[in-house]
Amino acid sequence: MKNKSLQDSIKDRRTYYQLSSKSLISDEEIQKIIEHVAYWAPSPFNSQSARMVLLLGDNHKKLWELTKTELKKVSKSEEAFKSTEEKVNGSFLSGYGTILFFEDQTVVKALQEKFPSYTEKFTQWSEHSSAIVQILTWMALENEGFGASLQHYNPLIDEGIQKEWGISKDWTLIAQMPFGMPAGEPGEKTHEPLEKRVLVFK
Repeated sequence: MKNKSLQDSIKDRRTYYQLSSKSLISDEEIQKIIEHVAYWAPSPFNSQSARMVLLLGDNHKKLWELTKTELKKVSKSEEAFKSTEEKVNGSFLSGYGTILFFEDQTVVKALQEKFPSYTEKFTQWSEHSSAIVQILTWMALENEGFGASLQHYNPLIDEGIQKEWGISKDWTLIAQMPFGMPAGEPGEKTHEPLEKRVLVFK
């Protein structure tokens, strides 16, 4: 697993919607992966605005029970919620853990004040920074044999997360990444012709 080329790591990172609650590595090793990404991921002006929260065990389960509670409030019918509940149970709650990705708005605002000519860009650049952290984390987990997916139940679950884990309101939730050992194959991935997507001038 760990001797993969970068090209293989990029190719093998897929969205897994069937997860089991098993892990081939220790919780400490998972934490080291998250910390390594947080430490080395690039960011605009070296702002390091990305924040991550690793939820394992009962905390992982709490997140998805909380999510189901909020989803039930906005579901149009019991039947509609039943379908949603099955998806959450089988694809997210069934996994080993979840990583929450945030951006610290105090960092973003400080940059806006320090460099006013770039004020409008810093929010966009902050999102770019988060995206880099997300994909590096996803590839690192895949290299250890995990399957994962990227979810966006924010802002529906933001307040509940802030209360449950004491998260600062200055941290904006960007995405959630449930992960675990794959319990099924990823869906088929189709590709648009590269000639439409990549231009080369020599």
